[in-house]
Amino acid sequence: MKIEVVQLENIRSHVKSTVPFTSGFNCVVGGVGCGKSSIMYAVDFALFGDSITRSFDYLLRDGANSGKVSVQFSQNGKTYKITRGLLRKGTGISQDSDNLCLYEDDTLIASIKNDAVAEQIKLVTGLNRDLYREIVWFRQEHLKDLLDATPRDRQKRIDELFSLSDYEAAWNSVVQYQREYETEKRLYKQDSDVNNLEKLCNDYNRTTEEFTLIEIDLEFLTQKLSNVKNALEETEQNLKALEETKRKNDEFKHRETQIRTNLQSTTDNIAFLTQKVEKQKKILTDLQQRQDSMEPQKKLYLTKLEQAELPANHPFDQITQFLATFDDKISSLRGEQEAATKGIQVDQKRISQLSQEDKCPLCVQSLTGQYKTDLLNKIEQENAERQRTINHLRLEIADLQKAKTIASDAYLNLRTCLISENDLKTRIKEEENNLSELIDEFNNQQKFESDQKIQYSLIQNEIAQLDLSALDATRAHRDQTLKQYYSLESELKTKENNKKNLLRSIDEIKLRVDNAQEKTERIEKLERVIELLGAIRDAYRSIQPKLRKEFVKILRSVIQQILDSLISSETPMLNITIDETYTPYVKTESNIEREVSFLSGGERTLLAFAYRLGLGQLIMQTQTGHGLSLLMLDEPTENLGNEDGSIGHLAEAISKLKTIEQIIAVTHSETFADKATHVLTLEKEASISKVSIEQ
Repeated sequence: MKIEVVQLENIRSHVKSTVPFTSGFNCVVGGVGCGKSSIMYAVDFALFGDSITRSFDYLLRDGANSGKVSVQFSQNGKTYKITRGLLRKGTGISQDSDNLCLYEDDTLIASIKNDAVAEQIKLVTGLNRDLYREIVWFRQEHLKDLLDATPRDRQKRIDELFSLSDYEAAWNSVVQYQREYETEKRLYKQDSDVNNLEKLCNDYNRTTEEFTLIEIDLEFLTQKLSNVKNALEETEQNLKALEETKRKNDEFKHRETQIRTNLQSTTDNIAFLTQKVEKQKKILTDLQQRQDSMEPQKKLYLTKLEQAELPANHPFDQITQFLATFDDKISSLRGEQEAATKGIQVDQKRISQLSQEDKCPLCVQSLTGQYKTDLLNKIEQENAERQRTINHLRLEIADLQKAKTIASDAYLNLRTCLISENDLKTRIKEEENNLSELIDEFNNQQKFESDQKIQYSLIQNEIAQLDLSALDATRAHRDQTLKQYYSLESELKTKENNKKNLLRSIDEIKLRVDNAQEKTERIEKLERVIELLGAIRDAYRSIQPKLRKEFVKILRSVIQQILDSLISSETPMLNITIDETYTPYVKTESNIEREVSFLSGGERTLLAFAYRLGLGQLIMQTQTGHGLSLLMLDEPTENLGNEDGSIGHLAEAISKLKTIEQIIAVTHSETFADKATHVLTLEKEASISKVSIEQ
């Protein structure tokens, strides 16, 4: 892995900085507080996203609400770029998941979710957070952490880095399995079925025999029930046929009763109709007699009309017109009578005037005596003639009125007689129709009576042919057979329930036997597994020290080589040895081991650097198959001085570490920076870091 560019935005004193790196030895130099270590913290945050402390207060610039880090690096010929952001929310600072992206050659391969990005980083670089912080990044003032740790803690931490702790975890895990298997074995051995397996087998055999016997009984009962069922079905069919016969017999008897009732009713109707026919005939005879008696009366009234000189042979409505002529004649005669009476009255008045005067009342001329006498006689003769006429008219009027009265009475009587005659004809017609209907009904009743008698005879023949003598016996036989069927069915169900119970018992016992046998076999397997686990535990217990011993041997050699390259020729050589807790000791020329705490500060720094570098090389080789390619050094000159040349010598030695593709160091020592192939200078102006590259 080689870092190419680091971009920082609002990261501590960096407002917006771009920091480029190359292969080989890169050195960032600057004064205290100018933002050198911020670059190291930013790279760690960009790669893994975890805070060094409890929060990100150490990383986000004061007063800024958001920050961003972008790291571009190369690995196996491909270019990768990862970006992460920070957001200030209230009093807290958290990651901005929207700015979390990992690109491979400009292709997005993971984003948003931290676990997905971390998994891709591990696949690409072979590093996780713990490995990076232990073997890649030498943090300021943490260089000697492993040297200063207790032997137990050091061994635990390095075993975890070498994955040797997995053997310890496996050993503990095997112990747990072993205990669980022991517990399982103990529980199986306490199982009552396992201890009484022989008794269970005997119970199973006994129950199986009982099950076989009950199956035989069931087969016998099933056959017997089938026979009874067939007999019951046959009896049911016979009974059904007999009940059908009884139903027909009941229907016939009901029909017989109906016909008998109908016959009686028909006989009564015939007798009643006979009486009605005779009565109707009598009524018709009386009406015809009344009609015959009206004929002489009609002739009498016609004769009276003829006597009144009315045309009796004319239609009846014309006779009415002839009656009206009587009134006309009487009115005419009365007019003549009245005129004659008025003439007499006028002449009487003339006579009275002539008697008193000698003048004509008409022409007022003087009358002589004879002429007056003759005139008076003439007037009296005319009055006498008029009186005779009036008397004759009075007689004629009286005769006409008498004739009119006779004719009117004859007309009214004749009219009444004709109306009565028409009414009688209508009544006779109706009564003749009634008689005809009665005769038809009488004939129908007689025919119906004849038909009913025939049907009654046929029904009696049908009833006589039906045999119901076996019905009661068949019904009793059916009830007995049904009782036997239900008894057998109940017994069969009881046997079947017993069979089910036995089958359930057999299954339960078989299951218990199978379980007991399986548990017995399981006990045997558990004994073999427990034995095998004991052997595995012994193997794990023996492998871990052997592997650690081999790692310690290689680690001592690697550290010694690195340490020899770091120590100048003027400085006495430090020969080291390492025990099983990975604790380094310095051997004196007299082969006496000394603890590192007795070394000078500069020697301890060199030893710590060599120890961490050698450990990192070996761990990377074991974990990924290749050596350490990146080294991040934060103020590696701790406890070194310019007077003895140790800083320059360390820088010289670091520049010669060709096995590491890229080394990035931050330092305030310009002497250390002089040995770097790529130097970046950091300065701080108005609390803002500025990056410049030395040519």
